[in-house]
Amino acid sequence: MDIKKLVACLIRTYKTKNPFDIARSKNIWIAFEDLGTINGYYKKAYRQKQIHINYNLSASQQKFVCAHELGHALLHPSANTPFLRGSTSLLVSKLELEANTFAIELLLSDDCLLEYQGFTIDQIGRALGYNQKLIELKMKHLNAP
Repeated sequence: MDIKKLVACLIRTYKTKNPFDIARSKNIWIAFEDLGTINGYYKKAYRQKQIHINYNLSASQQKFVCAHELGHALLHPSANTPFLRGSTSLLVSKLELEANTFAIELLLSDDCLLEYQGFTIDQIGRALGYNQKLIELKMKHLNAP
């Protein structure tokens, strides 16, 4: 699955980069609730895709969590990560990396990142509000076909 192409297709189709709008357009139910130390999670119950987001997070954190969980909903619609986490951490790590890739591709355009040429990854992350690992992930896929 080419995540960059999938994201570009979604943006063209729904004319937005807003993960909340895309999720709603795809009939994915979004719930905001107190999840304690958990930022969010995706699940599918009775054929209904659901994204649960911790309402204690900032608006920008909620947006990233929604984008990340939307990635799970579209890339791994039937994966049960809590079960997989108990069985094998390797597969869960791969799924999490793919969901992070989806989220950062959706939220951060190549053009936006190119405006920061000459800056360190740390400086870019602070300026854009993303951690270094996400900026590195985005740079890895920068201008990929």
